[in-house]
Amino acid sequence: MPAGHSTGRRSALGPRAKRRAERRRRLRRTVLGSAAVVAVSATAYAIVPLDDAASVSDSVAAPAAVAPDQDPGAAPSPSVSSGSPAPGQSSAAPPNPGAASSKPGGGSSAAAPVAQSGPGVFAASSRSGQPQGKGPARRWRIEVEEGSGVDPDAAAQSVEAILGDPRGWIRDPAYGFQLVGAGQPVDFTVKIATPTTTDRLCEVVTPELVGETNCRAGHTVVVNLKRWQEGSPQFKGPVEEYRALIVNHEVGHEIGRGHETCPGPGKPAPAMMQQIKGLLGCQANAWPFDGKGTYLSGPNVP
Repeated sequence: MPAGHSTGRRSALGPRAKRRAERRRRLRRTVLGSAAVVAVSATAYAIVPLDDAASVSDSVAAPAAVAPDQDPGAAPSPSVSSGSPAPGQSSAAPPNPGAASSKPGGGSSAAAPVAQSGPGVFAASSRSGQPQGKGPARRWRIEVEEGSGVDPDAAAQSVEAILGDPRGWIRDPAYGFQLVGAGQPVDFTVKIATPTTTDRLCEVVTPELVGETNCRAGHTVVVNLKRWQEGSPQFKGPVEEYRALIVNHEVGHEIGRGHETCPGPGKPAPAMMQQIKGLLGCQANAWPFDGKGTYLSGPNVP
């Protein structure tokens, strides 16, 4: 082929050109290899287990806990923001464990502290009711010390239910009772008082009974607020049942009953037994009569 003419194809590389091309290929491989090493290192850092990462940074989030009855392999539920309630939950704030809640008898929950003292001023219930029992109705009303947290009308309803129970004193046809409102003449009064006021009204001097007991003073049944709200450690049963014991015992004194003691191990303690001092083997009991109308008696205490 004559010199100076082309066939249209790239001519073959000479030895020098081949060496330059080979150096460029090696350099390209070196650069690409270094980049790959950097990428692999970055990936390895990104997938360090959380257990290891947590020891380095407190900002690493812990895995979400599995809710009860949720399949651990299922997709996680959508997260709920702290300002919104979860499905089926109320947005209201949780109840304050120290706050008082309403209880039968006008009392507050045991979580609320019982007032130990008060002004000695009483508010009378406005409720009135029908005569209960077959005997002459003894008229009574309830008064509650101010600041006790007990509602007078609710307490009156509770005491009226106790006095009208067929296991109570009206089971004896000689007795009857009637609740009357404020300002009406009465035969006796039921006062719910703080422990300090109770001690004063009852003239409590026995050290172990200070702040703890109830009494009848004249024609006043004095109910210790602490016992009304908390019951007694000697009485195994709901506080409402112990309230019945207080009323039945102290009203028993009002109608002329004296103290009785345990008739024998395992038997019901008489309502006229001072159960707060111990049961002596008897079973705690709030009522003068059982469901069949039998008087639950015990030996008289001299």
